Amino acid sequence: MGDDMINNLQEEAAGKASNGCHLVVMPYPAKGHSNPMMNLSKRLASKRPDILITFVTEDRLGYNSSNSGGNYPANMRFANIPNDILPSEESHNADTLSFGKAVMTKLGAPFELILDTLHPPVTTILTDISLSWAVEAGNCRNIPVAALWIPSISEFSMQCHLNIFKEKQFSTDLEEHADYIVDFIPGISPIRVADLPRFFLRTGQSVAIDGWTLNLPISKIQYLVSPSIYELESRVFDFLRAKLNFPIYPFGPLIPFFELNNNKTTASTPDYIQWLDSQPASSVLYIAMGSIVSISSAQMDEMVAGFKSSGARFLWVGRGNTSRLKDGCGDQGMVVPWCDQLRVLGHPSVGGYLTHGGLSSILEASISGVPMLTFPIAGDQFPNCKLVVEDWKVGWRLRTVVGADKLITREAIAKTVKKFMDMNDSERKELTKTAKQLQETIKGAAAKGGSSDANLDAFLKDITQDHAH
Repeated sequence: MGDDMINNLQEEAAGKASNGCHLVVMPYPAKGHSNPMMNLSKRLASKRPDILITFVTEDRLGYNSSNSGGNYPANMRFANIPNDILPSEESHNADTLSFGKAVMTKLGAPFELILDTLHPPVTTILTDISLSWAVEAGNCRNIPVAALWIPSISEFSMQCHLNIFKEKQFSTDLEEHADYIVDFIPGISPIRVADLPRFFLRTGQSVAIDGWTLNLPISKIQYLVSPSIYELESRVFDFLRAKLNFPIYPFGPLIPFFELNNNKTTASTPDYIQWLDSQPASSVLYIAMGSIVSISSAQMDEMVAGFKSSGARFLWVGRGNTSRLKDGCGDQGMVVPWCDQLRVLGHPSVGGYLTHGGLSSILEASISGVPMLTFPIAGDQFPNCKLVVEDWKVGWRLRTVVGADKLITREAIAKTVKKFMDMNDSERKELTKTAKQLQETIKGAAAKGGSSDANLDAFLKDITQDHAH
């Protein structure tokens, strides 16, 4: 069974680990989690050819050594978990809770088998912090564990300080106290109750705690890594570094922007890029609302009508609603089921991005210098959008009302979109200026000698020294 599970291994890579350092990477098996982990793995492997990285994956995630488009470093290899262990991708999108339960109950045993079968022996584990069984597997084998916290580090601090809400008996009832200001979370600038993570809230209770937030294995890890950038959340990073007994490394942005810069010419040009090529500079609003959670049908109708009324050109990622949106939008814009988001955001015709506020998405927009309209739907998207609008000042809110059942009307959408896409509007000019400044900050962090680059070096030094000792 071990031979079947550990296929596609590049045996020549093992010989390149001249210092004996072997890092095994176990992402949560969903694209929004595995893509940042893959990008991090590539950057670590490229920085240190003398270490070996084994990336644990499923075939359906699209990573393997025979994928010529992957551009994998020679010292990376893959260990595959059988595809039949987890529900299908369609089941994941339809029932995320059942999928999550399967991840937590069914992947631990095959992961441990991989750990015990790999050669050379594993010296460090890098895993998603939600995969407690991967952390336990490392602890039981005396293997140091680095845990990736996928959301913003601001939300990590919120999770760590839930006890303050209890002590203050602070109500997080959305209906009654949406505009109450929370100003007592260490490192966090004042934030409305409406902008707290949705799994943080329980209507009618004095404090909201979902069970899993209490079970993060913080005391059992040796390193915490983040896809954020130090400069974007410096107050939080500084506070946590002073309080926690393990190092925290912000490595962001964990997106393949260097590959994009190095591969601008491709064999074929997608139709949506050809369409963007035909549009005036900064004239197109890019619309993408994430890959899992959806807005209501009624809200979708208001959006379609509002965008049409605004007069703005748009490129809309419709996912499963592509046909319906095409019928409603006419020839004012283009609707596609999927696109290369980073390539689109970097196109000169794109002047704005309507986003749900996933961390990877807002970082992709930020490194592209594109201002954002925010429309959070679930989870950590609410505090992320608060960062965009209030802390970084590179976006405006399109969603201004509280409550999933409350519609943003077509009239309000049309008015905001029209102003947002008016490049001559004074407020919009200021937004563009700030977005370009943020772009330079992020590029500087990722460049050689920048904060994220230096953190990569420090982490690699730590895991190689720990192994040597």
